Amino acid sequence: MASPRTLQALARLADLTPKLIVAELDRYIVGQDDAKKSVAIALRNRWRRQRAPDAIRDEISPNNIILVGPTGVGKTEIARRLAKLAGAPFIKVEASKFTEVGYVGRDVESMVRDLVESAIAMVRAEREEEVEDLAHERVEERILDLLLPPPPSIAKTAAQQQAEAAQSHVFLVSSQGEAAQELDPSQERHARTREKLRGLLREGKMDDREVTVEVTQQAPVMFDMMVPQGAPEGMGNLSDMLQDMLPKKKKNRTVKVSEARRILLEQELEKLIDSDDLTADALERVESMGIIFLDEIDKIAGQRGAQGGPDVSREGVQRDLLPIVEGSNVQTRYGMVKTDHVLFVAAGAFHVSKPSDLIPELQGRFPIRVELKPLTEQDFVRIMTEPENALTKQYAALISADGASLEFTADGIAEVARTAAHVNERMENIGARRLHTIMTTLLEDVLYELPDRGDAPIKIDAAAVRDRLKSIVEDEDLRRYIL
Repeated sequence: MASPRTLQALARLADLTPKLIVAELDRYIVGQDDAKKSVAIALRNRWRRQRAPDAIRDEISPNNIILVGPTGVGKTEIARRLAKLAGAPFIKVEASKFTEVGYVGRDVESMVRDLVESAIAMVRAEREEEVEDLAHERVEERILDLLLPPPPSIAKTAAQQQAEAAQSHVFLVSSQGEAAQELDPSQERHARTREKLRGLLREGKMDDREVTVEVTQQAPVMFDMMVPQGAPEGMGNLSDMLQDMLPKKKKNRTVKVSEARRILLEQELEKLIDSDDLTADALERVESMGIIFLDEIDKIAGQRGAQGGPDVSREGVQRDLLPIVEGSNVQTRYGMVKTDHVLFVAAGAFHVSKPSDLIPELQGRFPIRVELKPLTEQDFVRIMTEPENALTKQYAALISADGASLEFTADGIAEVARTAAHVNERMENIGARRLHTIMTTLLEDVLYELPDRGDAPIKIDAAAVRDRLKSIVEDEDLRRYIL
């Protein structure tokens, strides 16, 4: 049974129906409706599995997906936005990295270890947000103690204070009959001064004052030499494990209050968060909600039955991936992780090979295949105008930092889209990434001269686009390197 925190994370999926998931993806990704529909169903099935009877819940496997399409059409963005929407641990890995060192490559289990690290960071951020207010209160008190150390009459142990209070028995009785112990005048002065400092501290007027704080000294990186280059992935944590076993050294640092606030906040958050509970929650989140995006899977697909050459290495990588995708136990520095219910989303262009070139066992673990469509000129127009993070909006935000404004006319956007589609046809088709190269070249001079030209508005129309890109588009050799 999942923990309450994991159930709470899964409960957030209850309101995310497949149609709402697709609508959310539409805010950032243009087109590719079939792919959006498939990943929306796969995400909804996460919640449905948790609602299934206990007897069959563990038997329900995730519907792993292969996204087939050329580069720059939105494969990675779909998976990344999906994970962010679900609040699920997510990593993107390239299948080609497992063959880049010849027949050995990188240990395929490293993707699960990376996913666990991602989950640890995610859960830690959630826990820190929960206790942030309390941590800030404690930091404020500690900084006040550094700025105004208590006088000797106050800085006594609790036992001494109780003993003196028992001997003195000096009380004041108010008109309502309430009794309170009389305060020493030095205590009253200290309290008043402390409250004044508190006000100045909250207003930021004490940020330049220097204080001395105690920090944990970083241990020297002396164990990396013990891990040879190209060693198995599991040995990569040897240095961390040995350093954790060493006693932590403390030292005093003199820093400004603004820096002390950051240092002390980290210390207080570390005290308030239970690391064992955090780790258990993260591992459970990985097993029930984790998503691994396996890019460039076509690079490990080769002609089956080959007797030699690189295909041998490629098929070996596929066989190494198979148990991870099927479901196995992977040892990480935080404990054992089961991958039975991790969702795998694979993607590849498959220009040379095709999904059927994968070994049958691996094909069977990716039952859903979706083909993404190449982007057209009209798609480029929509990409530049519709998404919330459209390129035109990004550059407008950058230019506004210098006090100017940027406006693209409708014909200007159409001309950029036409140029991108034309260059993709004549050269390598890199999809929407072509818009980045064109926009960078188009606005290069504007961004360079922006700080000195004032706040006059900048208008980009079709004539300006043609004038700036004419020489580059017509010159095949120059276009090869710039666009």
